[in-house]
Amino acid sequence: MNTELWPPLSVIRNAFETGSAAVPDAGAGVATVAMPGAAPQTTSHAAPVPTPALHDLLLPLTELARRREAVAQRAFPARWAPGRLVSVVHEGRLLGVLLDRCIQGDLWQGWMAAGEADWAGAFDVLLEPDDEPFEPAFGLIQAWNVLTLEPSPQLCARVLGEVSATRLAAIRAVHDEWAAQKVLSIAPAPGRIALRTVGGVFSVLSGTPLGAQDPRADYQALYRTVGLQLGSAPTQSAKAAPAASASPRAARPQARPEGGWWGSIRRWFGADGWMRPAFAVLALCVVVQNVGLLGGRGSQEDDVRFRNVPTAPDARAAAQPNLVVRWKDGVRIDEADRLLRTMSAEVVGGPGTNGVWRLHVDDPVGGLSLLAASPLVESAGPAPERP
Repeated sequence: MNTELWPPLSVIRNAFETGSAAVPDAGAGVATVAMPGAAPQTTSHAAPVPTPALHDLLLPLTELARRREAVAQRAFPARWAPGRLVSVVHEGRLLGVLLDRCIQGDLWQGWMAAGEADWAGAFDVLLEPDDEPFEPAFGLIQAWNVLTLEPSPQLCARVLGEVSATRLAAIRAVHDEWAAQKVLSIAPAPGRIALRTVGGVFSVLSGTPLGAQDPRADYQALYRTVGLQLGSAPTQSAKAAPAASASPRAARPQARPEGGWWGSIRRWFGADGWMRPAFAVLALCVVVQNVGLLGGRGSQEDDVRFRNVPTAPDARAAAQPNLVVRWKDGVRIDEADRLLRTMSAEVVGGPGTNGVWRLHVDDPVGGLSLLAASPLVESAGPAPERP
């Protein structure tokens, strides 16, 4: 097992332990934020203290400069929103957080973001060139490291990136796998990164599962502790209203959605929360296109995909599709879901490259009649038998 991962764990741990040196002078009364790895501002009566250059070890300096210049040129808005990558100051160190959703008032839930790609596990998601521009020090989203956060002046938060609705849905799907403690049929291999499929729809770049005596276990324990400290840090509103601090702030994995795979699709794309239904349909169309692309990339992409470890076949027989449906353009996810519930239909596959979903219905004749009569349906019919 490869244990020589970069940067060394001792360097990562030391960067956290010496992070207090990067705190801006509290006496100045001005909150300042530096880019990760930048030297802190000092007053005339304070001697400069070198900042740990951990992030400078991850990429060549010219590449770091290019990516950070792209982030500066993009000038992301300061408002917090799902899918935005923010930097926050905690105990003198800049940390990254990818915002998932607002759960109560100003309280947000998200995932810790780091930059040590070598240390990625199966439930980490690496951002890709299509996600640029984003701060390169926060390009590894730890979907297993959930935290809650509330905007406050003490955090000196800045938006340094924003992922698409499809990428955010993919990260939510990885988080659901972690929450369900899904066992992946991939052999542990620290330091190895490749593509894998999540939720039967998304393709993500991630590491491998942890194995016995895996050095990544200590890395995750370190970041989990930091995430807990950041999530429990007192905010200005909590100090002003002590009674409010009694409310639960601990981040929790989201409950498994009802409705099986279709219910998961709805939640991954935020149809039950922040996202406008029309935007959810647009994002779903992107997934349909991605499925078509993944099916046609051929052996070139397959060369970098994880090879599954052989496992015993599942004894449970999956429901077989007996109907197919294609929705009209502009149909919202919640509208389609209501129609499927009236006929007790179970989504067992799709969408295909042509936008067709495969359904299992206890009464296929009655179900087909309902689909054919619905103004939401472009076409419907019996599912073709597979050879």
